Amino acid sequence: MFTVLAALSGMEREYIRDRTLEGHESGRKRGKAIGGATVADDTMLFMALHLREHNHSLRDIAARLVIAKGKKKRPAPLPGHRPAAAPRPRPGRKTDQLKRPTN
Repeated sequence: MFTVLAALSGMEREYIRDRTLEGHESGRKRGKAIGGATVADDTMLFMALHLREHNHSLRDIAARLVIAKGKKKRPAPLPGHRPAAAPRPRPGRKTDQLKRPTN
């Protein structure tokens, strides 16, 4: 029984994939951009390459140029703006036993 359900879910996954690819192809023909917005412009790219030539780490370059990482990208902070502190865990929870990152 589980084998039949697994086969059906595999077929459904392929069907969804094919429809998605068809939609992407159709959008490209109509001139639509597929994917997210670009993260860096030409100036940022030039600066990143310049910093890399001077042996800066990728993390350091990303922090200097405010390049977001991960799925939840945030806009660049305003000059002179400090990010808000992380919320403190409530007493009595398991999170109290975890180490807090130091800034």
